[in-house]
Amino acid sequence: MKNIYILSLVLSFTVSFAQTNLKKADALFRNYSYVDASKAYEEILQNIKKPSAQTLKNTADSYYFISDARNALKYYKKLYEVQGNNLTDIYYLRYIQSLKGVMDYDEANKVIKEYLEKKGDKNEINRYTAQKKQLDSLSKTKSLYNVKNLDINTSKSDFGATNFQDKIVFTSARDTTKFSEKLYTWNNQPFLNLYVAERNPADGSLFNEKLFLANVMSKYHEATATFDSSGKTIYYSTNIVKKNKLVVDENKINNFQIIKGQIVDNKLENSESVFFDSNDYSVGHPSLSEDGEWLFFASDMPGGYGETDLYYVKIAADGTMSSPVNLGPKINTLGNEVFPFFRNGTLYFSSDGHYGIGDLDVYESIFLADGTFSVPRNLGAPINSNKDDFSFIIDKTDSFGYVSSNREGGKGDDDIYSFTKGKPVCNQNISGIAVDRKTKLPLTDVVIMAYNSYSDVLAETKTNYEGKYAVVVPCGKSVKMIAAKPNYSSDDKTVETGTENEGEIKNINFELSNYDDLVVKKKGVEKVDVNPIYFDYDKYDITPPAIEELSKVVFIMRKFPNIRIKIESHTDSRGKDAYNLKLSDNRAKSTRDYIVSQDIDASRIESAIGYGESKLVNKCKNGVKCTEEEHLLNRRSDFIIIQK
Repeated sequence: MKNIYILSLVLSFTVSFAQTNLKKADALFRNYSYVDASKAYEEILQNIKKPSAQTLKNTADSYYFISDARNALKYYKKLYEVQGNNLTDIYYLRYIQSLKGVMDYDEANKVIKEYLEKKGDKNEINRYTAQKKQLDSLSKTKSLYNVKNLDINTSKSDFGATNFQDKIVFTSARDTTKFSEKLYTWNNQPFLNLYVAERNPADGSLFNEKLFLANVMSKYHEATATFDSSGKTIYYSTNIVKKNKLVVDENKINNFQIIKGQIVDNKLENSESVFFDSNDYSVGHPSLSEDGEWLFFASDMPGGYGETDLYYVKIAADGTMSSPVNLGPKINTLGNEVFPFFRNGTLYFSSDGHYGIGDLDVYESIFLADGTFSVPRNLGAPINSNKDDFSFIIDKTDSFGYVSSNREGGKGDDDIYSFTKGKPVCNQNISGIAVDRKTKLPLTDVVIMAYNSYSDVLAETKTNYEGKYAVVVPCGKSVKMIAAKPNYSSDDKTVETGTENEGEIKNINFELSNYDDLVVKKKGVEKVDVNPIYFDYDKYDITPPAIEELSKVVFIMRKFPNIRIKIESHTDSRGKDAYNLKLSDNRAKSTRDYIVSQDIDASRIESAIGYGESKLVNKCKNGVKCTEEEHLLNRRSDFIIIQK
């Protein structure tokens, strides 16, 4: 019921429909008699070859305001063909929403991009990109929500469920009042009233409905109520009336106001307008926070960002209200933001200006520590549809609530739906890059595995051509990440994920060594590539310089767990042969013992033998004069790879 969405009521005057002409159609349109106006324009346009842009606007708007997206689109499209990118912002929005109303999303996105390019607003482009990405991602996952149409709905407009003690108060145009013969010309339905119903906690159904607070009822609209936690204070939307007559502005528009009152013995007492009501603009859709300290509402007051914006006032213990505060451009758009609801630190509201599925969609925005609200997130289907979805409320446990919609398959114009909400699956993204340890260049096709503490695989992927990867893992886990690639060493990291969806854990990076960079090959024999290992004179204790070189052996054995080696230690020819043989053997076994002490399985070292000066690599045998550098070549330890 778009009249409530945009918070206005117009005075209607009878206009003859017989033998209509353009002037009469325009009069119906100016009179906000959109049902009759749409019929009048349709008849006229059959005989006009080139209608004016204004006539196309009026025809399209007549259908748009009675939620006939198919016919609205027909005329917005003709208007677009006539005016191209000279369309104003609001007509771009209505054209886009009509495209979405018939689920022509590809064309809608095309027009959105054209509009954003025309405006050149980077903030708007960024918001569109982020919200489209969020909604696209949401559509690929199973929804937490399950919705159900209620038997209490009628063929008329029923919406706006709100909690009242252990009951539900809602808004309806059903014919149960003495004013039922008086129709609202906008949509030819009776005016709205507040009703109260019993609620079945087992399935959320509503029953035994009756008028709420009979002394509130008037011959115009009463709608969208909110109550304090005690159920004794009420705020609700209604027309501005003085001496039983509607107060109108110069455009013959009667604006909405918010009335505050006390409920005593099922009657409204001490009713009064809130101080920010005005004859010149509308305020409505009041919604109190749980603690009663904030009152959120919608308004088209001057200074906003669009057609209808969301505001709040703070309420002191004595009832004093602060000046209204606009929620700002992060929440408000050039379109309509309506039906706020604040629960558990989250603001829910409906908007046709944010990127969505179509018409009004429900969004959520979290109240942040700095006093601002987060970027709104679309709740997705089935809460939202390609039609109007609004008046969302949810209980304190975040598991049950109501939403209103005029989607296909309902019983009437707007219907009330109950819903249940499951607990969200908490996941986090882990991302990073894998590079070559030596060159620091990215490595493609590195297998990234994520394991839990029981060695169960949580996720698996491969790096792309840039060496980048991303995996999704559960929250609250100690995740072991292993990166591996054939002929490369593996690398591993342990990542602790949080207890809530906290976005992406970035820069979990890996360095992998190419096997060929860690070994030397000579005469068909592969050895670990190490520099000479030095021992103190006449000793075989492992020195710090020796540890530095042995760490290379430990590294390759850790990273390539199938490798087996044998250790050979040698001396130069100086000194007695028997002495050198024993010294080298002690050094070989000392070297082996050190490697095993670094958690390398002893079975992976086939042997550790000293050969003294029996395997010289040059001419420097006994009696041959050689330089120190030449002798150094013989003082070596070889780590020969016998299996890989």
